[in-house]
Amino acid sequence: MSSKDPSNKVISINRRRGQKGDPFALNTRRNRGSKARVIAITSGKGGVGKTSIVANLGYAFTKLGQKVLILDADLGLGNLDVLLGLAPKYNLSHVITGEKAIEDILIEGPGQMKILPASSGIQELTHLTRDQKIQIFTQLDSLIDSVDILFIDTAAGISANVMDFNAMAQEIVVVVSPEPTSITDAYALMKVLSLKYSEKVCKLLVNMTTRPEEGREVFRQLHLVTDRFLDITSEYLGCILYDEKVTKGVKNQKIVSELYPDTQASRCFKDLARKLSHMQPGNLPEGGSNLFWRHLVQNNL
Repeated sequence: MSSKDPSNKVISINRRRGQKGDPFALNTRRNRGSKARVIAITSGKGGVGKTSIVANLGYAFTKLGQKVLILDADLGLGNLDVLLGLAPKYNLSHVITGEKAIEDILIEGPGQMKILPASSGIQELTHLTRDQKIQIFTQLDSLIDSVDILFIDTAAGISANVMDFNAMAQEIVVVVSPEPTSITDAYALMKVLSLKYSEKVCKLLVNMTTRPEEGREVFRQLHLVTDRFLDITSEYLGCILYDEKVTKGVKNQKIVSELYPDTQASRCFKDLARKLSHMQPGNLPEGGSNLFWRHLVQNNL
């Protein structure tokens, strides 16, 4: 497949191609005292518990002494604030319309983690224009200098919005459940990331497993097909065991890690946070950016 073929919008991202001297870099490059780690949490299928994972994982990182920021990137159906029992006055829709700057919509969640809430029920936000994406990413890039880690809670699926939020992260975690449809959709997501976005590595997290062996089996199934058909490496991050107290927490608009810190799922989140914190972070973009979003400038999408 040729990137010169006008029928194919293949995105070339500097970190994967190893380009030097980005001509579109910001003129106001800064020497960052902070190099925030940026992790996208994504899924091919909805209903796999992705948002709950993001919230609990963020909370677990605050207990490790990390400054955490979570971006709810499900722009049309955001529900992170609902899950946490929060009632934000403003959200990302106000940033996109220019009514508010991104720092004006920040709210505080459990463990003093910061939340950038999304809107709900605004269909137009599910298909952002190139300029709207650049507007969000530019403001977000300057905001995250003050935190240690940014988690991006993407929408489910393979829309352009989802893919661009994944592509700007340093690391991508794909959440999958043991259901066959979830496994199939996770493969489809990784296929698009590999073929259209030149992603080389995805971490796999299996949610709602009955035992650890089930998580490893789901990973084995996905790894077999990705290793054979895709130019992408899948890494097993672990699993979150099914726990009925997660549902109880959702009903009470509290994350399980806060409400039931010693329950099975909460222990899984603690272990996952410790594992991630000891893993080598993804590569940082060149220049003064925390995010890999220059492809939006370089490509007329």
